[in-house]
Amino acid sequence: RTTATMGEAPESSPQAPLAVLSKVELRVSCKHLLDRDTLNKSDPCVLLLMQSQGQWMEVDRSEVIKSNLNPVFAKIFTVDYYFEEVQKLRFEVYDSHGHAGVGTHDDDFLGGMECTVGQIVAQKRVTKPLFLKYGKFAGKSTITVISEEISGNNGYVELAFRAKKLDDKDLFSKSDPFLEIYRIDDDRSEQLVYRTEVVKNNLSPIWEPFKVSLNSLCSCEEKRKLRGVVGDYGSRGKHDFIGEFFTTFEEMQKAMGENKVQWDCMNPKYKIKKRNYKNSGVVVLLDLKIHRVYSFLDYIMGGCQIHFTVAIDFTASNGDPRNSCSLHYINPYQPNEYLKALVAVGEICQDYDSDKKFSALGFGARIPPKYEVSHDFAINFNPDNDECEGIQGVVESYQSCLPKIQLYGPTNVAPIISKVARVAAD
Repeated sequence: RTTATMGEAPESSPQAPLAVLSKVELRVSCKHLLDRDTLNKSDPCVLLLMQSQGQWMEVDRSEVIKSNLNPVFAKIFTVDYYFEEVQKLRFEVYDSHGHAGVGTHDDDFLGGMECTVGQIVAQKRVTKPLFLKYGKFAGKSTITVISEEISGNNGYVELAFRAKKLDDKDLFSKSDPFLEIYRIDDDRSEQLVYRTEVVKNNLSPIWEPFKVSLNSLCSCEEKRKLRGVVGDYGSRGKHDFIGEFFTTFEEMQKAMGENKVQWDCMNPKYKIKKRNYKNSGVVVLLDLKIHRVYSFLDYIMGGCQIHFTVAIDFTASNGDPRNSCSLHYINPYQPNEYLKALVAVGEICQDYDSDKKFSALGFGARIPPKYEVSHDFAINFNPDNDECEGIQGVVESYQSCLPKIQLYGPTNVAPIISKVARVAAD
């Protein structure tokens, strides 16, 4: 149910493009970061800031990656994209110190980079040098940001993985396994989709279920190749490779309900060297749930109807209808501002309404017979049925109603919103 409320029309201006909200996913990686730690390598974390009214505001931050000067962050930053705005972004990389969190001291700052959302979206992949304070280069450090639009007909998937009998990479304890899922793109490059938590000292780990968008997982293509990698976490940033497997989202979908899907976790080097090598463990997809997120178009194509209600502002601030300056001016030769707006909006909405009956209401006028002020009257003066036949019926009711009422006030839209909400609820 859409309510088109026609207030005072602004002065005519060139038609502005409608703001269509798109969401964009940003993935971040860095190369050759400065080493701020004396005994170990830096533990980098990325902060995303956005400029709002001249001020930089933190929007989100990535996870901390231990002891790594070439990090690929699993965190996906999601930003709203407005075509008609210059949206300034700033990425700041810091060396994190564990429990103390991400400091903002100069000696923790590994470099920053500024750009706009538009630049990233236009180029899809932006690599820029990182700068320290006062425009000084942060050595050879670079940051790469990759963007993807989240399409409306997208949705997300919830996955739950475990592994069994993984190879033991540690001498004095068991491996500390984690799982990474990569999407393989058309150019054969790999994008990190998700990195699980580390399960300590366990060769048969059960990882926490996680959610990813279908766009992120497989670009909404069920047959796109995916690569799973199981690693043994090393606290100094050097992780041991346990094994890998390849799959597709199409294959994963067999793991719904009671069914499970499993893959041999393979180490290619062992396969060549060891004659009787079978695998380095097994990875099991315990469960998969698909959550579709439907776009407006999906609803329309699925048979959803729109009931169009129009509410017309009859307050005195519109001007006397007998005066040519009035927005309600009764002109025998051409439609006034209200009729132009009514037809423009109504002709679009009527395509989605099978019975072509439209509720038409008015507010802010004294109405017959007692000429008391009303803020929710039917413009056809039938309180039992405020519907008109088609947009033309609304136009005729408006033209017939206008000479019979007195424009008054105040501008009180709440009663009509409440009325329409009650009808919608019923």
